[in-house]
Parts: sequence; structure tokens; C-alpha cells
Amino acid sequence: MQPSEDYQELYEALEGAGRKGRIVSIGRLRDLKRDIQGAHKRNLFDPDFYREWLTDFDFQPPRGDFTARSILIVATPAPQYRVTFQWGGQDLPLIVPPTYLFGKEVDARTAAILEGYLAPRGYSQRPAKLPKKLTAVRSGLARYGRNNISYVEGMGSFHRLAVFFSDLPCKQDAWQEPALMAECEKCTACRKRCPTGAIGADRFLLHAERCITYYNEKDGSVAFPADLVPTWHNCLVGCMLCQRACPQDAPYWEWVEEGPHFDSHETRLFCQGVELAQLPKVSQEKLAAFDLEGMLSTWPRNLGVFMGLPA
Repeated sequence: MQPSEDYQELYEALEGAGRKGRIVSIGRLRDLKRDIQGAHKRNLFDPDFYREWLTDFDFQPPRGDFTARSILIVATPAPQYRVTFQWGGQDLPLIVPPTYLFGKEVDARTAAILEGYLAPRGYSQRPAKLPKKLTAVRSGLARYGRNNISYVEGMGSFHRLAVFFSDLPCKQDAWQEPALMAECEKCTACRKRCPTGAIGADRFLLHAERCITYYNEKDGSVAFPADLVPTWHNCLVGCMLCQRACPQDAPYWEWVEEGPHFDSHETRLFCQGVELAQLPKVSQEKLAAFDLEGMLSTWPRNLGVFMGLPA
């Protein structure tokens, strides 16, 4: 069975699983590479940010017996999670923004859904290391907000993106130039809410090197800059200030799933930087259940700022 030219059956299969997707030609790899490298050559990226976050993409299709003919980009709704720490006899609830948790699990499920559609038709998929937001916006799946975050209809910015190569032919797509959402043209809510000036009035691209997220995702051994005011911090990792201010995200502001609760002893161990293997078994199990092990190294610094502990 040959795929229909509009790929409606593929999109319906994804939507039946609560996701949205788009397919674009493999030839669009050149555009994605040109977009990233062109912005770098125009010095639009801070050098450190570029080196840390934008040099790991692979713009070459897979080699071997798999012939990539298309790129599939899929968005899955993603909630915030509330993680609660007991400190000083009180509960300190902190938010983990969308996309941070259960990434491998979500991506594996998305791949399985794609395989369920592709395999009976004689096709398959492979994971791709491509710029996800850019691919989503260029494909027509998403639109950029003024905060440079991608927005998907019916999900706002509360989603996780995954990109795959496929040997499913794509003769026609809806490739487009990156553009700002029409709703953002007269709205400056996110810019006014951002305390660091990361969402500048001087350009479309985010000043990512000023973003709170850029600093609190770093390894915990890296101290916060002296000019990063402690009261600006609002999440266990990442930042939700611009998303909580965005009218397009209003339907999702209260979408918060309950995460683990850590008692005062566990919290004290986290602040001391005790390694995962040395934590009590019950603590390890709670961390594993919510996919939190990977950010544990940031907690002495990130938690400390909420508790007024010395850096």
C-alpha cells in the first residue's frame, strides 16, 4: 500500500495516540544545517552556548542498509511535575517544567507508534539528532513564540518533540520559513516577565546565554553568576516564567502532575551532594520512579538557592 500524498493516515495514527506530527523530505536536512550554521556565522549564538548545545547535531542521514527518504517530527503533550522537599519543618514544592522527565520513555513510545504505522506498509524509522524546535517550526507542526519556544496547536508549549528519519517517501511537504506566531505580534507578556533580558526587543532569536535555564541546567559544580538574583529562580531546573506569562499557554498553566515527596533527611543529603549510590534505597527508588536521577548533580546548587544556603 502506497502512502497517500497528504499523509493523512499517518497523522491520524499519531493523533489517535494523543500526538501530532509532520513529515518532510530528507532534502530539508540542507536547510536545517544552513539555518544553524548561518546563525552561528552571523554571531547570533553566544560562543559557549553554541559549543554546549548546538554542535551535537548530525545532519547526515543514516548509512548502511537503511535509505532515509523523509524526516518525521512528532509532538507529545508533556506536563509539569511537582517535586516536594521538606525543609525547616515546611514543605518546599518545586516545579520541573515539561520535557525534562520520562524523555526516553516518551520517545520510545513515539517510535513504537510510528513503527505500528510504518511496518505494515514496508517502511521503518530511525532516531535523528536534529534541532527539534527548528524542524517542528519549519515543518509546519509548530510555531515560534516570542520567547523562542515552539508552540503546537492543542498543546501550547507543553510538549516534547522527537525527530526520526524514515524510508517513507515524501514527495511534497509544507516547509516554511521560521516565523513568529501572529498572536505574539502585539504581545510582550513574556518579554516583560523575563527578568534577565533573554527575550530581547532587538531580535527574533532568544539571547539563550542570559536565560535562567542555561545556568541551572549546568553541572552543579558551576556556580550561578553573581548577577543572577536568587529570587528569579522559580523551578527545580529550567524556568517557567515566560510560559506562565504567555496567554497561549493559559489553558495549560495548571497542568501539574504530582511527583515525589522527600523528607528533611533526604533533602539534607541532596543539598550535601551525596551521590546516587550512597543515598538510602527508598530515595533511589523515588528518584528512579520519576526519572530524576539525571539531574541529581544540580540539586546542591539549585535547591540551595531556594533555601538560602551558601553556594
